[in-house]
Amino acid sequence: MSLVTTASSFLPPVPAPSAPRIPRVLAIAGSDPSGGAGIQADLKSIAAHGGYGMAAITALTAQNTRGVSAVHVPPAAFLTAQLEAISQDITIDAVKIGMLGDASVIDAVRSWLEKSRPAVVVLDPVMVATSGDRLLQESAEAALHALLPYADLITPNLAELAVLLREEAAKNWAGALEQGKRLAAQTGTTVLVKGGHLDGGSGSRTGTGHDDGGNGCPDALVNTGGLLAQDVVVVPGERVHTRNSHGTGCSLSSAIATVQARNTVQAGTGDWEAALREVKPWLQEALRASSALDVGTGNGPVHHFHHVQQQTQDHSAARNGTAAREPAEGEFGVALREAATADLEAIYGLDFIRALADGSLPEKEFAYYLAQDALYLNGYSRVLARAAAIATTEAEQLFWARSAQNCLEVESELHRTWLSTRTAEVTLGPVTKSYVDHLLAASVSGSYGVLVAAVLPCFWLYAEVGETLYRQFLTAGAPESHPYAVWLRTYADEEFVAATRQAVAYTDAAARAASTGERDAMTLAFRQSARYEVDFFDAPRLHA
Repeated sequence: MSLVTTASSFLPPVPAPSAPRIPRVLAIAGSDPSGGAGIQADLKSIAAHGGYGMAAITALTAQNTRGVSAVHVPPAAFLTAQLEAISQDITIDAVKIGMLGDASVIDAVRSWLEKSRPAVVVLDPVMVATSGDRLLQESAEAALHALLPYADLITPNLAELAVLLREEAAKNWAGALEQGKRLAAQTGTTVLVKGGHLDGGSGSRTGTGHDDGGNGCPDALVNTGGLLAQDVVVVPGERVHTRNSHGTGCSLSSAIATVQARNTVQAGTGDWEAALREVKPWLQEALRASSALDVGTGNGPVHHFHHVQQQTQDHSAARNGTAAREPAEGEFGVALREAATADLEAIYGLDFIRALADGSLPEKEFAYYLAQDALYLNGYSRVLARAAAIATTEAEQLFWARSAQNCLEVESELHRTWLSTRTAEVTLGPVTKSYVDHLLAASVSGSYGVLVAAVLPCFWLYAEVGETLYRQFLTAGAPESHPYAVWLRTYADEEFVAATRQAVAYTDAAARAASTGERDAMTLAFRQSARYEVDFFDAPRLHA
C-alpha cells in the first residue's frame, strides 16, 4: 500500500500491552445429547475461538446423528430465570441465539434483550435441522419475526430463509442472494446467506468482483454497507464433500459471534466481514477433519478442535523426533510469493494502475487513493507497533517500531504536500475499514507469525508494483510532464526496498519457528491481506 521505510532515529522499546481480555459469550439454545449441535456445539465453537462460553437452555432434545425423535421445552419463566441470573452477575460481550422452541420462549428472550441490550447479538433462527426435522412450532413463526430486528446478524440456512420469507427455497445462488436482500430489507439487520446447502456451485459473481466458479461454497453478508460500498459482500469458499455436517449452522453462528466480540473487546472495533473471513476457513477445516471423530452412523459432527489436535500432534512429533520438516531458510517466503502471483497480476490489470502509469488517471481518483492511504497508515502504524511489542528479538522490535513511526511520518507528509491543497474525501472508505479491521484482528490473534504475515503484503506487493511502475516511467523517458512524476520517483527508494527484504526475512524466520498449524494460519493471513491490496488499488475507480 504505502511507503514503510526504516527511520534513522532511535525509538524506545514499546511497552508490552496487558493481556487481552477474553470475550464472554452467552449461547441461548437447545441441548443436543449427541454433542454435535445446539448448546454443545456452541460452547465448543466459543472455546475454539478464544471465548468464555456460557449457556441458557431453551429446549431439551432427544436426538443423535440420524435425527431428532423428541423435543421438550421447559417453561419460559425458567429460561428468564437463567438469563437474569447470568446478566445480573456477568458482563456479556456477545449473545448467540439458536433453537427457541415456541412463542413463549421467544417472547422471553425478546423481553430480556430489551432490558440487557448486549453489544453483539447473532440470531441463528433454528427452524429446520440439517436432517430436515422441524425444530420450531409453526405457531411460533410470528413471534420469531418480531425477534429478528433485535439481532445484529441473522444466519438462516436456505430452508429457514425461505420459511422466514414465506417463499419456496431458492434453487440457486442468485435466488438465495435475492431472498437474503428481501429479509435484510424487512428486518433492517445484516443477513448471512449461506451456500452450503446448494447443489453444486453458485456460478455467480461475488461481491469482491471475482467469479466464484461452479464448485464453490460461497457465503454472503447482505445489507452490510460493506466492501466496495455495495450492500452484498460475498466470501467465496471451497465445498467440502462430507456427510458430517451435523451442527454446522450452530457452530458457524457461535464462532462468528465470538470473533466479533473478541475484535470489539480487544481491538476496539468489530466487522462482520472480518469475522466471517476468519471463521469460514476454520469451519472448512472442521468439516475436513470430521471423519477423525468417528461419531454416529448418520450425519456426524464437525471437528471443532481440529487446530488443537494438530498442535498436539506437532508437540508429540517433536518429542518423538518425528516432527514435520521445518521449512528451509527462504522456503516459506518463496511459497508466499507464489501465493500472491494471481493478486499481483490482478493489480497490474486494474484501470487505476494502468492510468497511474501512463498519466491519464483523473486527479479526483488519485486524491481519493491518497486520502484513503493516509487513513490506512494511521491504523497500520498501530498494528506495526503491536508487532514491535510482541517481537522476540531486539532487532525485530526496533524494525517494527521504526516502521510504525515512519507510517505516521508518511501520513503527515501526505497531508502536507498533497491533501492540504486538494479536495478529497477524508472519511474511512469501506475497503480501507475492512483491511484495517483484518489487520487489527491479526494483531490480537496472539501469534507473532500471523501478525507479521498479515502486514507483509503492504511491504511486498507495494514494492513490486512500485518497481514495475517506476521501470515503465523510465522506459517512457521519465517525462516531467507526467502529472504523477514526483510520486512515481518515490518508488525508487532504496530504503523501502531494503525494509521490504527485511520484513520478508523476519516473516520467513517466524514461519520456521512456528508449528504446522500456525504456518497455515500465517499463509491464510497473508493471502487475505494480499486480496485487500487488490481491492485497495481498485477502490478509487469504484468510488468515482
